[in-house]
Amino acid sequence: MIIDTHMHENIYSDDSNMSLDEITKRAKEIGLNGVCITDHESNGLRKDISPSFYKDEVLVIVGAEILTFEGDILVFGLEKLPEKMIHAKELIEMVNKVDGVTISAHPYRNNNRGLGDHIRDVKSTLTGVEAFNGSTYPFANLYAYALATELNLGCFGASDAHVVNKIGTYATKFADNIRDEKDFIEAIREGNFCPVRKKDKGFETINVYDTLRTA
Repeated sequence: MIIDTHMHENIYSDDSNMSLDEITKRAKEIGLNGVCITDHESNGLRKDISPSFYKDEVLVIVGAEILTFEGDILVFGLEKLPEKMIHAKELIEMVNKVDGVTISAHPYRNNNRGLGDHIRDVKSTLTGVEAFNGSTYPFANLYAYALATELNLGCFGASDAHVVNKIGTYATKFADNIRDEKDFIEAIREGNFCPVRKKDKGFETINVYDTLRTA
């Protein structure tokens, strides 16, 4: 099952140009089984509809992208988001208390919004790392991949799409069938997944050496 685990829609993320309808339509066209809507500091879509639902036969899972003092973290399973900026360690502890999961978003992006080397400080409580982000330079993704593998943290692929043609640039392939948010969180905790990238027809497992040639 292939899910793009990070993107934004335009109701609760001001910097996105995509509606939910456009997202699910495009996801179905390119062969994604699911998408994660991770709006900035917002659980709005989660409250409007549900933590997870189907639209256009595509599974939609609603998380959030939260900016901490150390950088952005994707959270899933957290109903009540922090009302002010907090440290990464505090956010991760909040999510773990409700049996959710956390993913370091674009750790080495050059906009000071990634956790970067701070991942080392939270490696024992962080769930995983977005090793391949479709809106980040390849060399920054490779830094993230190298650190994640060194620390034995799960590696995710995601588009971080704000426009339709970016959807599915990278995604994550799960071995198990995922029906809802609960299945999604359980699959992440089991660790049976890997990052993939979109090709002309479908998706393929990422060859890091190919990525190096384009970095």
